[in-house]
Amino acid sequence: MRIPFIAGNWKMFKTKAEAKAFAEEFAALYQGTDVRTAICAPFTDLELLVELFRGTGIGVGAQNVHFAEEGAYTGEVSVKMLEEIGVDYCIVGHSERRQYFAETDETVNLKLKKLLEGPIRPIMCVGESLEQRDAGVLFDFVKGQLEGGLADIAPEDIKKIVIAYEPIWAIGTGRTATPEQAEEMCAFIRATLIDMFGEEVADEVIIQYGGSVKPANATDIMNQDEIDGALVGGASLKAPDFMQIIDF
Repeated sequence: MRIPFIAGNWKMFKTKAEAKAFAEEFAALYQGTDVRTAICAPFTDLELLVELFRGTGIGVGAQNVHFAEEGAYTGEVSVKMLEEIGVDYCIVGHSERRQYFAETDETVNLKLKKLLEGPIRPIMCVGESLEQRDAGVLFDFVKGQLEGGLADIAPEDIKKIVIAYEPIWAIGTGRTATPEQAEEMCAFIRATLIDMFGEEVADEVIIQYGGSVKPANATDIMNQDEIDGALVGGASLKAPDFMQIIDF
C-alpha cells in the first residue's frame, strides 16, 4: 500500500531564522497524522531543520545535489555532504533546474544513481511546458524524461524513487492542472513505469502532483486514484497552509 507523501519545496526562500520559526510552528501542528511529509529547503537551512524535526516524523530534503563524489565543482554539494547532516530526500530535475541551470535527463540520471548508492530518497521531477501540451506531445515528452532519467537503474531501486509530475505551466503561476488532467498524466506515468519495470515495481512507486497546490484544491487532487501525494511550492512557506494540505 502506498502511503501518501506530501513534500514542501521552499525554493530560494527562508533564512535560518525564518526556517527556525517555521519549524517550531509546524512541528506543533504536525501531530497525529499518518501522511508522510518533508520540507525541501535551501542548503543553508538543512542542518538546522534536521535537528529541529528530529523525532517528529517530519523529513528533510535538499533541492539539488551534484553527481560527483567530490571535485572542482564550485558552488555544488555532494551526496555524502547531504548524508553527513542527515538529509532524508533530495529533489532531482526540477523544471527550474532544467530551465535555468542546464539540468538534462542525462544529469538527472547520474544524480539518481549517486543518490541510490545511499539512504537519501530521490524525488524526480517530470513535466511538460504549455507549448508541448498544446502541441499534443505532452505524453511523448514526459515518457522521454522517464526513459532518460531512469535509464539503467535496477527495478529494486526504482521503488525508492518518488516521481513528481509538475506541469511547467502550473508551477508558481496560480494556474493548476485540473484533477482530471493531473490524474491522466499520473496514470500515464504509472503505465510507462509498468512497461519499463513491470507492474509489481510500478505499483510501489509514489507519484506526486506539483503545480500551484494549495489548501483550496488539495482534496480534489489527492482524491485521484493515481496521485499519491503532492510537491508543494508557495503554500509550503506558511505552516498553517501546509498543514491544511496535509490534512486533505
